[in-house]
This record gives sequence, structure tokens and C-alpha cells, in this order.
Amino acid sequence: MSQPVSETKISMSDPTALGVFGLALVCLVASSQKLGLTGGEGAGKVTFLLPWTVFLGSLAQIWASSIDFKKGNYFGAVALGTYGLFWMAMAFNWAISLEWLGPIQLGTDPRQVGVAFIGYLVFSIFIMIAAMEANKCFFAILALINVLFFSLAMASFGVNPTLFSNIAAWTELFISLLGFYACGANFLNNFFGRTVLSLGKPMGWIRKGA
Repeated sequence: MSQPVSETKISMSDPTALGVFGLALVCLVASSQKLGLTGGEGAGKVTFLLPWTVFLGSLAQIWASSIDFKKGNYFGAVALGTYGLFWMAMAFNWAISLEWLGPIQLGTDPRQVGVAFIGYLVFSIFIMIAAMEANKCFFAILALINVLFFSLAMASFGVNPTLFSNIAAWTELFISLLGFYACGANFLNNFFGRTVLSLGKPMGWIRKGA
């Protein structure tokens, strides 16, 4: 006699607010250092950036990404996971610059980090195109992220580093401000079950398949 099969459905909340909050906060702290509002001497300028980079910039976004994968939210899963891994890599770069992983070897080339920025820029352009059909707020954040990656790459390659470092600093600050708005809007809209703060409608330029 066959046994009855029972299924348990696990309902998971939308993790977008958590992931975007992680992005907003780490960009706020990082931009404060780039703009000279906070900081220290030499490599020590990034010492206290590391906890926020690891836990908020990286783990919060990766955690939110894993939930989105389970919920079938392809855009959120890939976008949050991609940028979560980026901040983890940045944390390791800063740890290396602080010699926490041992003495820095002679002949290191910071342009390798610039190449990584270019790689992220290329993929972020694709994410920005998808964000057009998510909402206008996310599209604006992705557009600024692309400006940030380009500016960071140019500064890493030694192309007018003062100019591009300043552009990166202000861009990162604006990403943070928009991120806080997107985080708050997503949280309130989900909590109240209606639109309290608008994120802007999809642009409707690219038609999705059935």
C-alpha cells in the first residue's frame, strides 16, 4: 500500500531590501573615505572599511542573492550575487595592501585590479539593460555603477587618477543615496503590501518573452 506523499512549501520573504541596504551602506562608508571625510594614513585609510565591506557589501548581498535564487528572482539573484562577490574581492585586495596576508611582494601591478573593474563594467552594462525593465530606480543605480567601474579602472591604469578618483567618489556617494531610497521603498512597499514609495515603472523598451 503506497504511502501518501506530503509536500511542505517554504515561503521566503523578498530579500531585496537587505541586499540593497548592504550595497548602500558599504558605498556610503567607502565614498566617505574617497572624499576625504574619513580616513587615516597610507594603507590604513581602508582598515575600518573592511568589516563593512565583508559583512554588508559582501555577505548581505550574497545572502540575499541565495534567497532570490530559491524564489526564482533571476535578476536579483545574479545582480546581488555578482556585486556581493565584488566586495569580497575588494576586501581581500585591501587586506593584501595592509599586509594582513603577509608582506607585499615586489613587482605587484595595481593595473590587474583595473582589468577586473573593466570586466565588471562589461557585465554591469548587461545588468543595466535588464534593470530598464525592473524599475527606474534600479536602472539609475546600475548606470551610476557603470560610471563607477569605468572611473575606478581609469584611475587604476594611471589615467588622470585625480580626476577619475573624484568622479568615482561622488558616483559612489550617489549610488549610496539612491540605494538607501530603493532599500526603504522596497521595505515599506513589501511591509504594507502596496506602493508607499515608487521605484519608477519599467521603461518598456524591451519586450520580455512569454
